[in-house]
Amino acid sequence: MKKGILTLLALATLSLASSAKTIALSLEKSLEIALSDNPTIRVADMEIERQDWVRKQSVGNLLPNVSVSGQYSYSIVKQEMAKGLSFGADNSVSASASLSLPLYVPTVYETLKMNHTQMEQAVESARSSKINLTNEVKKAYYNILLAEQSLAVLKESEASIAKTVSNTKTMYEQGLASEYDLLSAEVQLSNLRPSIVQMENSIKAGKLLFRMYLGLPSTTDFTLTGTLDDFADEVAVATIPTNEVDFSNNADLRALDLQAKLLEHQLSLINASRLPTVAAFTNFIVSGNDNTMDFGSMMGGLGGGGAAGGGAAGGGTSSPKKSEWWWQNPLSAGISISIPLFSGGKNINKAHEIRNTLGQLSLQRDYLRQSVGVQVENAFNTIVAAREKMTSNEITVRQAQKAYEIAQVRYNAGTGTILELNSSELSLTQAKLNYSQAIYDYLAARADYEKVIGLGFEIETPAQEGQIEPTAQE
Repeated sequence: MKKGILTLLALATLSLASSAKTIALSLEKSLEIALSDNPTIRVADMEIERQDWVRKQSVGNLLPNVSVSGQYSYSIVKQEMAKGLSFGADNSVSASASLSLPLYVPTVYETLKMNHTQMEQAVESARSSKINLTNEVKKAYYNILLAEQSLAVLKESEASIAKTVSNTKTMYEQGLASEYDLLSAEVQLSNLRPSIVQMENSIKAGKLLFRMYLGLPSTTDFTLTGTLDDFADEVAVATIPTNEVDFSNNADLRALDLQAKLLEHQLSLINASRLPTVAAFTNFIVSGNDNTMDFGSMMGGLGGGGAAGGGAAGGGTSSPKKSEWWWQNPLSAGISISIPLFSGGKNINKAHEIRNTLGQLSLQRDYLRQSVGVQVENAFNTIVAAREKMTSNEITVRQAQKAYEIAQVRYNAGTGTILELNSSELSLTQAKLNYSQAIYDYLAARADYEKVIGLGFEIETPAQEGQIEPTAQE
């Protein structure tokens, strides 16, 4: 039994190991996966589909409306006009069909225009979701690369300091170094360990967030191709974007424009509700009953239609007439017109409310336009500063590397101190971290800049009339 359990455990372990996958992700591949599998993108695509169904509902209001109905009734107690005098049939059957065709319905026409704008809103919302997700994926990708490169720098520094500790310990045992030198080296090594642990946790947290953006299953592990230094050459030759740009593709400004356009359609819809509506109609009815159409039956079956002698001559009272079905099939057609006259002032007040909201949106757009300008300016300044920092830090890294090598030679030769060596080691580590940070700052600022101006995602629907008037610069 023990062997069987061990075998099952081994098979389960192999199954789990085979089900776990590790994939290599470039930035382009990551964006491709995110834009196809992320739930926010899928929801946005479903909203576009929903708006298409809404439009088809509005179109249905212009198509003919056909309805049929039927009824059967049996008279348990017939209606009486006077005591003993009743009328009506025992069995009645009726069926009807009606057809209505809208000829002129202004509200439906305006609703269809509004549906078109709602579709534009859905498309713009999907575009905005793609822009935001692209920005988040890029920055998360760069953040993981920064953390991994920083971890590599810290571990390289840890190995270098550990080597210094080992050499100092040997020199201390031989009486060539003081105990202070040994303790100083060991303290510097111990102080580096928390930074390494923190950076490892940052990588784990960054990968969890990145996995969420891409919608990867928990059984799929991944590694990012390349390093942050691979982007250094690209950053060095990249053209600095200008801070004088066209904001027409900004997602937030587009959303406000479409919201204002939708309000304009609602205002037109209110005005259209004051116009008459015209429709053509036709009705067809088939009805039948088994009314005997006999006056004697209506009198409760009595035969008293003439004199007593006549009854005797006729051989007694007359018998009721045999029941027969009587059918009718009327057909009618015509045109109906409905003219709204008074609605308690609701439409007028609603129109004033919409105009007030349009005024608020205009003010909000002006303020948002200024905010977008500030965002572009900040991203531009960060890009310029990061480029300059990267160039400067690249020189600093070479200088710090040379200073560390000199300090290490002096310390090993006994002419330098442990403080010089520790200081040069710390300066080198910090210079490398600053260099990596400068590359990340440039890439992140560039991603924010592209997000603000909507770069890489063209507007899929043409601009329509009814937008808030843009500024002269735009």
